[in-house]
Amino acid sequence: MCGTGLTGPGHRRGATSHRRTIWVLALVGVCILSPTITQTASADPAADTVDTGFAIPFAGAPGYESLAPTQVTTPGQLNQPLGQQAADEIAGQVGLTRADALSEQQYRDLITGGGVGGSREAAEVIDACAQILTNTNGRPLYSNVDGHLTPSVLASYGLYVNTSGLLESPANADAPTRQVNPLIAPGGFVGTWLRNNDATRTLIALYRSAYTVQAVYGFAAQQISGAAQLVTNTKGGVSSEVGMSMAPPLWIVNFALLYILNPSLAAAMPAHWTPIPPPVAYAIHSSPTGQIPFSDYASYFQ
Repeated sequence: MCGTGLTGPGHRRGATSHRRTIWVLALVGVCILSPTITQTASADPAADTVDTGFAIPFAGAPGYESLAPTQVTTPGQLNQPLGQQAADEIAGQVGLTRADALSEQQYRDLITGGGVGGSREAAEVIDACAQILTNTNGRPLYSNVDGHLTPSVLASYGLYVNTSGLLESPANADAPTRQVNPLIAPGGFVGTWLRNNDATRTLIALYRSAYTVQAVYGFAAQQISGAAQLVTNTKGGVSSEVGMSMAPPLWIVNFALLYILNPSLAAAMPAHWTPIPPPVAYAIHSSPTGQIPFSDYASYFQ
């Protein structure tokens, strides 16, 4: 699905803000449910802490960093999807199994606006989230770029091109992966739909997984990242930037959400991240909206 949740600039704060952070889909977008479980994740950390080059909160909960994508080391890794075997292995380490995912019928109903209380409008947002987060090789997004329908594949950069031809982070306030917030808010559409369509077990499994603790880190990361929603990575004395969706906690949050929707979607997520070309990152940071015309910067991604 998609990933960030209750992290928009206009999100209200108050006495219940701490509780809300537990439910935040910290990504960059993620599309899902209104939680009803307030426990922390029961899944044990999957691995020892490793130096990913990301700092807290962008590194996420200690012990899960090694599950997130590593930096590209060969050209062939750019925008490569995980594959199903790797996705199933990662799911197991964050506390999920195939049995926790929606059934094929439940999945089809949700993304087509069917089922009890279905909504075509909500389904379109959810589907857009999934497409953005799985924009890997073989799964291009098509956008209107200077009047031309143009394909783009940019998942490893943590960027995407919106339908109007603007390049942005999936965590941008304009993105479906952020506009999904009302659907996933407590009492919102998705949680209600899951309960009304015999999928409460899926919701429970999600919130018993590493999703819960990682969402807290992701929420914090987004709150301090401004309009650009980019993340700095520093390793071996070299600093670079990548879109928010590739930071470990956000990637894992989105992975968990996509996996419970349909394991094959999680398998299409990017397996590696790569730095955004510096002139592009600078332009995104300089833009008051965090958006820039893709046509002006497409050559950096060829």
